[in-house]
Amino acid sequence: MNFLDGSLFPENQDKLVITAAPYGPEWIPSDFPEDIPVTMAEQVQKAVDCYNAGATVLHLHVRELDGKGSKRLSKFNELIAGVRQVVPDMIIQVGGSISFAPESDGAAAKWLSDDTRHMLAELEPRPDQVTVTVNTSQMNVVEQMDAADIAGTSLAEPENFRAYSEMIVPSTPSFFEEHVRRLSARGIQSAFQFYNINSFETVERLMRRGIYKGPLVCNWVAIGGGMDQPTVYSLANFLRAIPDGAMLTVESSMRNVLPINMMGIAMGLHVRCGIEDNLWNQSRTEKMSTVRQIEQLVRISREFGREIASGREAREICKIGVFYDSVEETLAANGFAPNPRGGQQGYLRKAA
Repeated sequence: MNFLDGSLFPENQDKLVITAAPYGPEWIPSDFPEDIPVTMAEQVQKAVDCYNAGATVLHLHVRELDGKGSKRLSKFNELIAGVRQVVPDMIIQVGGSISFAPESDGAAAKWLSDDTRHMLAELEPRPDQVTVTVNTSQMNVVEQMDAADIAGTSLAEPENFRAYSEMIVPSTPSFFEEHVRRLSARGIQSAFQFYNINSFETVERLMRRGIYKGPLVCNWVAIGGGMDQPTVYSLANFLRAIPDGAMLTVESSMRNVLPINMMGIAMGLHVRCGIEDNLWNQSRTEKMSTVRQIEQLVRISREFGREIASGREAREICKIGVFYDSVEETLAANGFAPNPRGGQQGYLRKAA
């Protein structure tokens, strides 16, 4: 991305799109009973509360009545239908992991099979987005968590802690190429999760080869543990790589969430918050609900002079429903240099 004179002024930035991640599949209800919805009605109402607070993208996971993360596509269909009915303008983003929580004490925290994840393209009603991971990676979500972050929660139990520290994101080319094709065929946007520049570069190649022909809507995931570090240096290095046409949301973990989001707000990027990412206020004196986290970001963004996108404005910013007819159009729309032609040295010469 290019940051020119005036890039930090709100009048030169899009309105802020806030993604809410309120379902927290790594937690059990007793970890934060005041804010973890369990019944279907509660899960639908949580989406309404987040939307009313200012979030326009809902990162969606589903729970069963016993409090465990659901792996039943029928439950996803039920929650999507419920959210569609009460907040039709909210962007529904299904978490592509489905549910990675351990099945039993001491079991591994793992993602479901490729065939099961492909079934997310068959959800009905269709979500607007499904998150897509690219390239197999370690996902040690607890590596940068302090002992005080998880004290008294299920993650503090040795078996669970070990399960999440050993978690791996399985995503080989045979999976993500087919997954992107299936999502695109159904008109569902791939919301790419970038753990580092390498995963971004792989998606750029998917676009250059015509496998994905849509807007580059993505998250920079800075949680350590095999993914980028939540520092200004890692963010700046990542931003130098991605094109100006990308719609980029920053994402981090625990008490890194707020400072990383403040950087994102100031720089014209977009943000994500919620108990899936963080349980605490910055002084760690009390747990902080997803709605309170959203309200905090709304307040801070307005202090920067940057207004919050409405649901319809967020759909335009995310280019929901937009796909392109050719590789050339895809590259141009996203701000990439065109594919090289014979005799062209790199991308040093562009058509005027």
